[in-house]
Amino acid sequence: MPSVLLTHSYFLYLDPKQEEAGNAYPPIGTLYAASCLKEMGYEVSLFDSMLAKSPNELLPRLKETQPDFLVVYDDGFNYLTKMCLTNMREAAFEMIHMAKAKGIPVIISSSDSTDHFEKYLDQGADFVILGEGERTLTDLLRVLQDGTDPETIQGIAWRKNKQNINAGKRPVMRDLDTLPLPAWEMVDFEAYRNLWISKAGYFSINMVTTRGCTYKCNWCAKPIFGNRYNARTPGHVVEELKFLIKEKNVDHIWFCDDIFGLKPGWLIEFARLVTEAGLQFRFKIQSRADLMVVESSVKALAEAGCDTVWLGAESGSQKILDAMEKGITLPQIYDSRRLLKQSGIKTAFFLQFGYPGENMEDIQSTIQMVLETMPDEIGISVTYPLPGTKLYENVKSQLSEKSNWKDSDELAMMFQNTFAEGFYKELQRYMHTRYRLQKGILAIRKGMRKPGGITYASMRSAILVAFHLPMAILKKRKLMSFKPL
Repeated sequence: MPSVLLTHSYFLYLDPKQEEAGNAYPPIGTLYAASCLKEMGYEVSLFDSMLAKSPNELLPRLKETQPDFLVVYDDGFNYLTKMCLTNMREAAFEMIHMAKAKGIPVIISSSDSTDHFEKYLDQGADFVILGEGERTLTDLLRVLQDGTDPETIQGIAWRKNKQNINAGKRPVMRDLDTLPLPAWEMVDFEAYRNLWISKAGYFSINMVTTRGCTYKCNWCAKPIFGNRYNARTPGHVVEELKFLIKEKNVDHIWFCDDIFGLKPGWLIEFARLVTEAGLQFRFKIQSRADLMVVESSVKALAEAGCDTVWLGAESGSQKILDAMEKGITLPQIYDSRRLLKQSGIKTAFFLQFGYPGENMEDIQSTIQMVLETMPDEIGISVTYPLPGTKLYENVKSQLSEKSNWKDSDELAMMFQNTFAEGFYKELQRYMHTRYRLQKGILAIRKGMRKPGGITYASMRSAILVAFHLPMAILKKRKLMSFKPL
């Protein structure tokens, strides 16, 4: 059977914000592809670029393995890869060039290459997989091995006689339990563990229980799994958890599903099986405010060991939420925060500024929502149009040649908005400072009411009020100096 060297194009060092945080996860999408190839009998090796310091580190692996194919298969479950950052695109191009210089055929699978397959073919890639890739990859390799025509394969793009051929995406898989588990044996667990322990004091690994999302937020791109929602059974998930917790000593799980536990009854059954198995672990998920006002769901999450729920709150303005077609209400955001807190689960908010039509009143409403609900963590971004979305279609006439960020912290505005581009970077800085100031103020009030309940974290927040207060004043003055365009 042919030999395959698998890799992916996300390099942590090329994303300074994420490198500083140290929240590195193995490329689980790539590991699924590896396990499928192994199941078919292919000889598979892995170059995990996540912790590599340069794309050039691929060269010795190419020399060592001498593969019949290089497959750059991105982790479609990692939201950072969905952002299609130009630093990672250029790294992928470099790896294509390295393989082609050695006469090695190259196959690409990623969100970015699905959207822009021509760019990857221009760089020398032989085939681009469009959308969900495991079945397409194994079918394509079988055809190439047999020497038959790839035109029989659905889900690829390539060139024939200098003409682009786009076979379109194939339907997504529905029975996810039929997939082999990710090829965890190929992961350098100690390298990931050491990074996590040094940065966070615990070891987290990623898992996925579903594919796709049925909601239609009009700025959210779904180039790989689309709008269908398919789930593994709770029992299938718990078996993988047993392996990671008992065999790999994992402390914490990041379930990187777009929406965790959406299927009716899934969360309750999951919590029951986790309890029966005696699994002790913490985990974080992504969900929605309208789902986290269901008390039975929140109770099940708490019973299973959920530590944090990230909610796409996005905005404190109902006008903006409606424009995004988010499908949630402000009362649901407030109620979900309250219910999760009562159940001992931390709440984190994704916030998005700069959506078309957002004005200063809307921004102030978002700030007010954050200060009133005080989530345990916030993540701030600005509206980022990606191909395949309604938002992209609405603003694409304003997009220049630069239509992607270079890294996840660039926060560049790609289209004309209410304020100039520099405003949104200052807004992010002000929002973080004002949030930390409020945490300190609340810590002081709590310490005055209950001196015995003071913790190191609350004491530190209280002390830092002396720093954050003048900084918040200065940053707000600078923010207010911007005038609407």
